[in-house]
Amino acid sequence: MTKAIRFHEYGGPEVLRFEEVEVGKPAADEAQIRHTAIGLNYIDVYDRTGLYPGELPSGLGREAAGVITAVGRKARGFRVGDRVAYVHPKPGAYSELRNVPVERLVKVPKGISDEQAAALMLKGLTAQYLLRRTYKVERGESILVHAAAGGVGLLLCQWAKALGAKVIGVVGSDAKAELARKHGCKHVLILGRDELVPSVRKLTKGQGVAVVYDAVGKDTFVESLDCLRPRGMLVSYGNASGPPPAVSPLELGKRGSLYLTRPSLFHYITQRADLDAAARELFGVVKNKTVRIRIGQTYPLAEAAEAHRDLEGRRTTGSTLLVP
Repeated sequence: MTKAIRFHEYGGPEVLRFEEVEVGKPAADEAQIRHTAIGLNYIDVYDRTGLYPGELPSGLGREAAGVITAVGRKARGFRVGDRVAYVHPKPGAYSELRNVPVERLVKVPKGISDEQAAALMLKGLTAQYLLRRTYKVERGESILVHAAAGGVGLLLCQWAKALGAKVIGVVGSDAKAELARKHGCKHVLILGRDELVPSVRKLTKGQGVAVVYDAVGKDTFVESLDCLRPRGMLVSYGNASGPPPAVSPLELGKRGSLYLTRPSLFHYITQRADLDAAARELFGVVKNKTVRIRIGQTYPLAEAAEAHRDLEGRRTTGSTLLVP
């Protein structure tokens, strides 16, 4: 037996329970991972509340790092003792021990700690595909990043600056503004205090930004559209304030032939070659210090509910880890 966070009904953090579970031996194509660090993400809130419904009772968590303790008979390329990390479409990372298909695993290279790897797999791979594939940011472009002091936000801002972009970050407080400036933002706006659209237009000399990366959703969606230059792209990749409203294609046309996309990481790493290429580039920019991982807070796995309360209360910065 091992322990894991489970929930039997949808709701607030109070539905999370730290329970004993039976893991069993890994299947033929799986490896068993003893977790050393687990990443917390807003998608975990969506799973817990039922925004992304699944079968109950359910585990929670999509990314983690650890050490292989057993391998299935058809699990090629991995062996007991390997340091690995993963991001998985099926929740269940909030656990001491887990069986994971080897097609989801990547080896953690020297120079990357387990803590960094656990904070990188979902958030870092998200930053990679957003900047390098969904919209390929070019030198000299102005971009807007919502939740710029969050886990994905800090990675986006640093990486975009290294690519030569002029980064405008949006945050919720002065303390978060200072953090965003230290991680690549040329300009920072305070949500609820600064007028977003006029400020962005002024900072871009009336042109608007090439792309908006919006993880907030409902509260910022329309303003994000209005911050774009003609033929700009709104990348709506999260719903921290709730799902965005419906929008008519005519609204995109009258604002300047805009593009709108709602991407998901798992559609970008379906193929093993895509996962390997993305992870290789991601680990590379961390090892050469182009991107620095900021782990803002760590909680024992048993205190996952408290971590969720802090995340939803906007009391976290950078990446958050759970430790078994």
